[in-house]
Amino acid sequence: MSQPRVILVDDDEQMRTSTAQALDLAGFAVQTVASGADALALAGPGFDGVVVSDIRMPGMDGMTLMAQLREMDPDLPVILITGHAEVQLAIGAIRAGAYDFLEKPFVVQDLATVIRRACAHRALVLDNRRLRAVAGQRDDVEARLPGRTPVMVDLRHRVRAIGASGADTLIIGPTGAGKEVVARALHDISARAARPFVAINCAALPEALIESDLFGHEAGAFPGALRPRYGKFEHARGGTVLLDEIGAMPLDLQARLLRVLQERVITRLGSNDPVALDVRFVAISKTDPATLVARGLLREDLYWRLNVAVLHVPPLAARREDIPLLFLQLIREAAARHKVPERLIDPARLADLTARDWPGNVRELRNQAERFVLGLEPEALPEAGAAARLADRMAEFERSVIAGAIAAHGGRLRPVYEALGISRKTLYDKMQRYGLDRRLLIDPSEDDPA
Repeated sequence: MSQPRVILVDDDEQMRTSTAQALDLAGFAVQTVASGADALALAGPGFDGVVVSDIRMPGMDGMTLMAQLREMDPDLPVILITGHAEVQLAIGAIRAGAYDFLEKPFVVQDLATVIRRACAHRALVLDNRRLRAVAGQRDDVEARLPGRTPVMVDLRHRVRAIGASGADTLIIGPTGAGKEVVARALHDISARAARPFVAINCAALPEALIESDLFGHEAGAFPGALRPRYGKFEHARGGTVLLDEIGAMPLDLQARLLRVLQERVITRLGSNDPVALDVRFVAISKTDPATLVARGLLREDLYWRLNVAVLHVPPLAARREDIPLLFLQLIREAAARHKVPERLIDPARLADLTARDWPGNVRELRNQAERFVLGLEPEALPEAGAAARLADRMAEFERSVIAGAIAAHGGRLRPVYEALGISRKTLYDKMQRYGLDRRLLIDPSEDDPA
């Protein structure tokens, strides 16, 4: 059984070190950071442990950290450490969602007891999420990969099936479509969720230290190697390794990676002893790997080794009906992130957004949601191709207006045809003509309107 994981946040180095040592002796796997920003980089929806944070810290204090962690995952336990004069503040934090608090000076055994209770609660939450994911219910996967179009329903189905299997996976999709989101979802619904998720940008590997960075080294392996060091592969033992843009990895390194995939062992630089490696590999690429093989950028044997399970993440252009619902969700997330009220969006604006091409896909749409929430005007719509016939362009615009209105009114059709100034029958006829299904344009967490 793996050790319960703890992220310990305290700007006081002496306090941080002594507490971490005591928790380590109590059987916890402790990661220490000096700031809230560093803690946010480590924790997330798939983190299987708890966060212990001091309240009084420069920059981001413990209360702000807790609020931002709860935005990412409302069920992530946060334990706050307070000074004697801050007890009322801590009580307010409990009301705001903190799991518990301890007053300084505290007994480490008391902190360990609270952490164990919080870890047990966290494990139960994550187990329930995985069970819902396998059962195909609305779950964390759907929250991360929203959309009611057939391509997204199929993608979520495949993510759940492949995630539970533990197979090495190849994820293909255009820039900004959400490939890394898919990779993290695979990890978080798998049996490896409690272990590390290590992302490696193959295009940014330091050329002089590639082998040491990935495979680790022994003391004296090269000048400056004063002590042994785990590489990224070994650090991920029991978990998942994400290989971002696999085609950018040097060919000689691809040969070594192939051996790792085949034998599941690594050898540290400066050593002859093999180290068993229990990891799952997920590779992502914005270019069709078969094209990379043809260009000589990807070894064909490595391609077939990674090609155990394949997921294609669609561009927004392939699921335009999802854009209104997705944009509304991104608005909610941006408003919560910036701590500002949500702005209402006009159905015509949603229709305009639906008609755009979005070459940056979800990343570009998220940027547009941020601009909207902050009160910045959206960029002008691009001109349609000159070769497009006027009738086709008008039909596409009409379809976008209707889809945007349905999404804006939560799927209730009466206010839609009243707002558009058309009859109920005309609306139904146009929905049928354009292939618009009301169920694809409403948030499934809402009641289905009569």
